[in-house]
Amino acid sequence: MEARKIALKAHPGKIVDEELENESGGSGLRYSFDIKQGAKTYEVGVDAKTGKVLENASEGKKPD
Repeated sequence: MEARKIALKAHPGKIVDEELENESGGSGLRYSFDIKQGAKTYEVGVDAKTGKVLENASEGKKPD
């Protein structure tokens, strides 16, 4: 899947969770990936239609 490649390029690591979500911003449909890198987990959001990275941030203490 292209979205996985885009997410891993934006933030290299191991994908531990992924989901397709309806969210505001971009086309409204995004893939959300949780990428583990060392002890930290990062959330990377990729627009399902355009492939644009919409989010790339470390998750807080309470991931949703």
